[in-house]
Formats: sequence, structure tokens, C-alpha cells
Amino acid sequence: MAKLVAVTACPTGIAHTFMAAEALRRAAQAAGHELRVETQGSVGAQDLLTPAEIAAADAVILAADVKVDEGRFAGKRIVHAGTGEAIRDAGSLITQAAGVHTESSAAATRSPAPAAGHLPSIVGITSCPTGIAHTFMAAEGLENGAKALGYRVKVETQGSVGAGNPLTPQDIAAADVVIIAADTNVDLSRFQGKRVYQTGTKPAIQNGQALVQRALQEATVYGTAVAGGTDLVAQASAAKAAKNAGAPAFYKHLMTGVSHMLPFVVAGGLLIALAFAIGSFQFGDQGIFIYEDRYAGTLGNTLFQIGAKGAFGLFVPVLAGYIAFSIADRPGLAPGMVGGFLAGLTGSGFLGGIIAGFLAGYITLWLTRSIRLPRTLEGLKPTLILPLLGTLAVGLLMMYVVGRPVSAALTGLTAWLQGLGNTSAGLLGALLGAMMAFDMGGPINKAAYTFSTGLLGAKVYGPIAAAMAAGMTPPLAVFFATLFFKNRFTPDEREAGKAAGVLGISFITEGAIPFAARDPLRVIPSLMVGSAVAGAISMATGCLLRAPHGGIFVLFIPNAVTNLPMYIVAILAGTAVSTVLLGLLKKPIAQTSAVTSAPDVANAATD
Repeated sequence: MAKLVAVTACPTGIAHTFMAAEALRRAAQAAGHELRVETQGSVGAQDLLTPAEIAAADAVILAADVKVDEGRFAGKRIVHAGTGEAIRDAGSLITQAAGVHTESSAAATRSPAPAAGHLPSIVGITSCPTGIAHTFMAAEGLENGAKALGYRVKVETQGSVGAGNPLTPQDIAAADVVIIAADTNVDLSRFQGKRVYQTGTKPAIQNGQALVQRALQEATVYGTAVAGGTDLVAQASAAKAAKNAGAPAFYKHLMTGVSHMLPFVVAGGLLIALAFAIGSFQFGDQGIFIYEDRYAGTLGNTLFQIGAKGAFGLFVPVLAGYIAFSIADRPGLAPGMVGGFLAGLTGSGFLGGIIAGFLAGYITLWLTRSIRLPRTLEGLKPTLILPLLGTLAVGLLMMYVVGRPVSAALTGLTAWLQGLGNTSAGLLGALLGAMMAFDMGGPINKAAYTFSTGLLGAKVYGPIAAAMAAGMTPPLAVFFATLFFKNRFTPDEREAGKAAGVLGISFITEGAIPFAARDPLRVIPSLMVGSAVAGAISMATGCLLRAPHGGIFVLFIPNAVTNLPMYIVAILAGTAVSTVLLGLLKKPIAQTSAVTSAPDVANAATD
């Protein structure tokens, strides 16, 4: 039995996070392994792993769609995956993480040390939490130790300024052993099939020569699951990593920014909605103007200022800052946030913030790799040089190049959206609705939601109303379909339908994912049509929503929704359409064989 720990995280930290955690728990229990899972998201970390649990673990599973701090897991074997993969194939991840733990099999995974007369080639990685002193001292220790033995050596340093002296695929291919001397987590995906020895920075600093000799004798092959065999999955992963090396992970960087932005948007939107509710209670119909100066000092006006100028004022800088953080790590955070602030200053809004985040990230990453300093001065890079040069470059670009044209584009987009007629608005609502239901938490869904929430800063409230109505429809339709068409669903699905209903009224679209994954060719089109209907009715009838989340609970706040009766009609109509289509397209269980979906189609139905 293996002892495993895991962390699951998705951009919102809600549905996919907990579904992945539950799938991993069940798979571990079925395989007879012990597993503790920590969940992370916009609500923070829950069931936090303790240092003792991490120390006792044989391996770590990181099932995450956003950046997760891996520093706690230094020296541990880590299996990386997305939440969608954990939901669909938790058993394979558990098997991969558990590996083989008996002494005999561990011995079998070792390959022999270099033969006599062969001049070994050593590659290594050193890393400490700050990436400054211990990182370079350990690198120097390894280099001096290997050279004293007459061996060839190359050491890559990693830290807060990124990687220095990076190892090339040729360096790794020619190496006899890989030495990881690190106090933080190091991604080992590049070293599939190589002999790897892991330790901390101290042994390299104290006696690099002894460490090299020990590594040559004790290193084990990384990624080999069965003695004498080759892990084809590991080979495929390594080939994919090599193929995609250096390619920008656009979606992952954007979602890292969005996941940190969402709490500000949700908090600000709900505070604004509460401000309108209190204003209506105090001043009747005039409460809708609670933001005006004549109401200054009232509770409603104060809540509006906190939401609109406080939380909403920060969401674009946070979005830009964490996009840059995802690309360039900590050195990108300051240039990204400053660029995001300047996006607000120039009127370029969330579009400018996204551009600022990517500019800051890639400029800072380029500076990190381009600036070479003596090791004694490397500490100046993350604290002085990178923030200064990165912020200067991004600031000048935002003020003189990006700000005005993007501001004009955003103004044009805002005017176009506000001037849409009923037919055009309905078409846009239908498009947003279909996107919300297409992959239910995946890239298409997040694109529609990010677009809609970003427009809140420009006081365009129609798209977010359509997005929320359309996002509530899929799980609600699944719930009603399991009630009205029971013979189309298994007993387990009918039970899961109840949970989907609760998620639906809470605007958690991911509640419909298990049903879509089992039968994508029938379920996904049914849900897309209903969501398109909901979005179209919402926008065509002029429904507006001032809170970007909250589901049915927001509907009870006065003035949070404009044209509330038609908004309710939109949600009910979309739900009804999808429910009827599910009943028509899905065949009775007794008359149909088990539906097996193709992996590519199932992938499209998940995050």
C-alpha cells in the first residue's frame, strides 16, 4: 500500500476541484492505497496537507489547471495532470503515483553505474526558495566535485529569477546521471528514462565530490513503472513535453489570472447588488441611483464605493499581475499589476489588462534570461533589476502604444453592445449561451464568462446576465430529465441528478459534466440548445445583471436584475428545452447498449 497526497485546483476552485478530489479518493480506495487530498481555488485551500503528511508520502499528485506552489514537495516524486484527466482517469494517476514500492522492484529500476573506462557526464539542477545564495553555492559545489573526479558537468540553476544555464535536450540525452540538489520542487518531466538522484542543496555545498560519487551508484531510473520494461505513458509524456517546449501556454496563463481575479469581481458585484437593495429599501425607486453624490455617506452609497471603486478597481491589476506571474513567476508580478493599473488609467479596461499581463510576463521572462550577472550580484535581479526594467518597459508600452487604441476598441465594443437591437442582442446571447454549455468549465465556457465579467467594468451588464442564465440551465436540465425521464438514466445517474440540481441553482455549470462525459453526442447538443435559448431570451428582452455570480440567490436582491420576470422566463425556457431534448435523444436504458464515448469527444466535454 502506497501513501499518497494530492492537490486539486481549477480556476474557480469549485466544481472541477472537488470532482477531481473525489475521483482520486475513490480510485485510491479501490486500489488499496492511502490518499489525502488538499483542494485549492478562489475560496482558498481546504483540508490543508501538513508537513508530516507530505514527508510521509511516497508520491504527490498535482491535478491542477492553474499554477500551484510546489515548494512544499521538494524531493518528492510528483505526477502532474489536469482536473479533467483526474475526473476521467483517476485510476491511471493513482497507479502512476503509487509505482512500485517493494525493495526488490526498487532495486530492479536501478540501472548500472557507468562502465569502467567511460568518462561520466553529469547534469544537475540546483534550487532554493529564493534562488540566490544556496542555489549558486550548490551549483558550484557540484561543478567543483565533478571536475575534481575528471567528469564532464553542467548545472542548471533555478529560483525566483527563473532558470540559469539551462540544460538542453542534448545535454540531458548525453548524461549518465541527473543530480537534483534542490530545496524546492523541480519538474522532472524532462528526465523520463534517465538515472536521477534527488537531494537537498546542503550535501552539494558541503561535499560535492561525495555527492557525485553517491549519485552515480544510487541513482534510479525516473519514469520506469515496471522492472525490465518501458513505461510507454512516460515516454509519450516526455515526447509531448519535448514537442511543446517553449510554446506559450496561453490558456493556462490567462486562467491563472482569471482565477485570482474572480474573487474581486464576485465580491464587488455582490456588494454593488447589496448597495442597490439597501438604496431601494431606504429611498424606494430612487435607490437605483444610490451611486450618485447626493447619497454620499449613506450605507448604500458606501457599499457601492467599496464594490465599484475598491473590488472592481483592483480586478484588472490582479488579472494582469497573475497572468504575468504565471509566465515569469514572482519577478513578473509587479510589472503585471502596474500594467493592469495603467490599463484602467488609460481606459483600455480588461482587454488592456490582458495585454498588459502577457506583455509583462514575456518581457520579464526575456529580461530574466538575457541579463547575466556575476553570481555574487544575482540577488539584485529579482529585487531591483527585473521589477525596475519590467515595470518601465510595460508602463511605457501601455501609456504610449497599447492604451489609446485598445481604449478606442473597448469604447467601440461597449457602444456596439449597448446599441444592439433585440434581434442582434438575441443572437449574441445565443452565442454566449451555447459557449457556456459547450464544455461546461473548459476553455470555451471560460472565454464566454471572462468576456462577460470583463464588461462589468464598462457598465455593460447584459452579457453577464445571459452567461449566468445559460450556465444555470445545463445542470438544472439534467436534474429535471432524471425526474421526468427516469428510464433514460441509471439509478446512480438519477441520484447524481439531485446534486446537479443544487449546483444548477448555484450557477455551477460543471454539475452536468458527469452526464456529458458518459454520453457526449446526445447530452452536449441538448444542453447547448437550451443554454442558447436562455441566453437569447435574456439579452433580447434587455435583462441586466449587476452581480457576476450567485445563481438563483441573486434574484432575491432588489434591483440586482433588470427585467426580473423575463430573466426567470429565460432560465425556465432554456431548462425546459434541454430537458425535453434529453428525453428525446437519450434512449431508454433497457433498449440501448452502453454508450462508449471516444476519448477526443469526452475531452471536449470536460475542463
